[in-house]
Amino acid sequence: MPSTWNTDKRSYTAGHFELQIDGHPTTAYLKSVDGGFVKSALIDEPIGPENHRIKHTSTVDIDPFSVEFGISGANDVLKWIQASWRKEFSRRNGQVTHADFNLNKQVEHEFFDALITETTFPTLDGGSKEAAYVKVKLQPEKVITKINPSNQKIQSNTGAKQKLWMCSGFRLNIDGLDDLKYTNKIESFTIKQGVKKYYTGEERLPTIEPTKLEFPSITGTIAMTYAESLFKWHEKYVIRGEADPKAQKSGSIEFLSTDRAKTLFRINLFEVGIHGLSILQSTANADGIKRAKFELYVGRMDIDGAGMGLE
Repeated sequence: MPSTWNTDKRSYTAGHFELQIDGHPTTAYLKSVDGGFVKSALIDEPIGPENHRIKHTSTVDIDPFSVEFGISGANDVLKWIQASWRKEFSRRNGQVTHADFNLNKQVEHEFFDALITETTFPTLDGGSKEAAYVKVKLQPEKVITKINPSNQKIQSNTGAKQKLWMCSGFRLNIDGLDDLKYTNKIESFTIKQGVKKYYTGEERLPTIEPTKLEFPSITGTIAMTYAESLFKWHEKYVIRGEADPKAQKSGSIEFLSTDRAKTLFRINLFEVGIHGLSILQSTANADGIKRAKFELYVGRMDIDGAGMGLE
């Protein structure tokens, strides 16, 4: 009996992607992509006296795109993030292209009128040897998926330049607390942009409007040797209650090159206050460095990427 398998088609590997914003391909190395597909809500309801049930679809929506990328060559995306944090909202069109092992395009996933809803920075650790990536979520109003779109190839981004930014290359600065530059770890944090979805008229997909912008707390650890100024600030700000705006501080998280000689870009921090400070769990006869854990709330953040051509 002859085989019915189609041997002309060949599976292809994941991991070859290209991101375009408003028609401009980025040269950023993409670590992962996910989402961006239309889904429908399901309704299950009883019909008639015998309790028969029928299922049918209701409203439709689009899952947000999740894109994880390196900062080398990602200026277009970083500028978009910068504008979003400044509430200068801009809706962008773009495209995520999936390619096979020969970099031939296999799937084009276009999106339209997208807003950034989340920006996540990785855990920063002075002892890490891992490359660092930023993850963004994009909420579009419309998507189009094309399978086997053309015989063209995507650009090959091997990620070699991505080694420019490592999870170990960072420095925390807070006004009046010079010792915080010795912070050894900052936990991952996410800036969230709320959106409201409106279903109107005969349109199947909702329109989206930006709402509340949420900046997270910064949680980190530092050796007790350098924590004295933190405890003094905590005593004044939390215990004694001198928490008026004059007691808040400004600062920044600098992202450094591998030799720590150059600042690639920084996140400026405004209206910073301390709301938690503790000593990490201690164990008898342990050789680990004694460290303090701090939690800082932040009223506002802004990206300063002068070293990368961002204004």
